[in-house]
Amino acid sequence: MMKHLVIAAACVVPTFTQAQDAFVTYKSLVPELALKVAETALQSCQDSGYQVGVMVVDRFGQPQAYLRDRYAGMHVFETAHRKAWTAVSFRTSTGELATATQAGEIASGIRHISQALPLAGGLVIYSGDGSIVGGVGVSGAPGPELDVICAQDGIDAIEDDIAF
Repeated sequence: MMKHLVIAAACVVPTFTQAQDAFVTYKSLVPELALKVAETALQSCQDSGYQVGVMVVDRFGQPQAYLRDRYAGMHVFETAHRKAWTAVSFRTSTGELATATQAGEIASGIRHISQALPLAGGLVIYSGDGSIVGGVGVSGAPGPELDVICAQDGIDAIEDDIAF
């Protein structure tokens, strides 16, 4: 009986063949596209009269580009970064996460994670095949829903570049 269990277990354990399964591959934005997202999002907000900061992070939440309007508040660096980080970390927009983490909701504990900021203005950037390639956070517009519009404009600016 034990012999059959060992054989069965050996059959379901994945095996590694040389380097074939030993590495992961992933996509991430190149710095030039991250900067294009930030520039476009900033310009979108400026065109609407908003003084904001824009942070673009890679798929792991590490900063790639940051731009701040000369009149934006001091808080926008932290909030834009945390929004972008939160979007890629939880693989969802921070606006959706704001709703899902309200008091009494099952995911409300997320609000106690020090870096997480479930406040609209953070969006995930996906490649054409659905891979997460980065995130963008905008902070400083008169309302979080306006931050989202600028962030989406930034993503839209590189849509053709990341479509495939």
